[in-house]
Amino acid sequence: MSWLDDPDEDDDELEFDEANVRVRPNPKANRPRTKRRPAHADARIARVLGVDRGRYTVLVDEDGPHEHLISAVRARELRKMPIVTGDRARVVGDTSGDEGTLSRIVGIEERTSLLRRSADDTDQVERIIVANADQMLVVVAAADPEPRARLVDRYLVAALDAGIRPLLVVTKTDLADPTEFLGHFEGLDLEVFTSGIEEMPLERIGSALVGHSTVFVGHSGVGKSTLVNALVPAARRATGHVNAVTGRGRHTSSSTVSLRYEGPAGAGWVIDTPGVRSFGLGHVDTANILRAFTDLDELARECPRGCTHLPDAPDCAMAEAVAAGRLGPRGAARLESLQRLLETFAKRDAARDGGA
Repeated sequence: MSWLDDPDEDDDELEFDEANVRVRPNPKANRPRTKRRPAHADARIARVLGVDRGRYTVLVDEDGPHEHLISAVRARELRKMPIVTGDRARVVGDTSGDEGTLSRIVGIEERTSLLRRSADDTDQVERIIVANADQMLVVVAAADPEPRARLVDRYLVAALDAGIRPLLVVTKTDLADPTEFLGHFEGLDLEVFTSGIEEMPLERIGSALVGHSTVFVGHSGVGKSTLVNALVPAARRATGHVNAVTGRGRHTSSSTVSLRYEGPAGAGWVIDTPGVRSFGLGHVDTANILRAFTDLDELARECPRGCTHLPDAPDCAMAEAVAAGRLGPRGAARLESLQRLLETFAKRDAARDGGA
């Protein structure tokens, strides 16, 4: 029986002498570790405008009387979390914005959207391009370089998957007629703007930007940076020529950055991204694309189980409805657009299965 169990044990004999206690030389350094982090109740919410070599440019007190820019680094506990342009960050430390000061990002507010891409269609590792955008403006050229419908399809797929509204701008229309190219997208609910080299419909495009965070995407050399500079003169985004055949040359935007647009109808945010020649969709869920076509999604519930909805799919309820004229004059174009997007996924899945 231990002394704890013996009621007759003399308590005086059990007292410990302080001299027998071994004290560690550095109690602070040996304090038990905890997963609890500081609450940072004093953190300020700021918009991430861009990142350069681990330093984030963020906007504090957005639209307030003391709006200003500060420089920040990420906190150690966020080292595995991607922080991207468009994020709403929680910052602490010196947020004065004075020269030489540096604040710290200690958290990210819940995101409303994430625009992502993968290295290729078989790669499920996603690369986040921008956070919290609600519109995507796809910029293509009618010529020099030639427009690529399949690349635009991929932009649209990524936008629809993220729940972002797509818009389309066709530049250099004085060099070629874009009518045939635009026919590929006739069935989509897609607002289209056309622009010549010298004249741009800046007022119309600007009106579509008001009240939104719009990410601009496009192949290098299509005039995206030129358009951004016209909309936001203070942006001074680099412009240059890219070979229409090889894609080589002076590529323009090299980083993603948020810029405030201020026009006659109001303000919005323009998010310019580097030009790309490919856009992997390894992360995208096919079901998100079908849901974007509300009328066709309703019909898809009547399809046989496992229906691919592709042109060769037997007994596809959508194809039967279009053939019967139940979806009106635009029904065939909408189905064709959906099938073209789904074919992209079919090829992706085939490539992924082949590499398994």
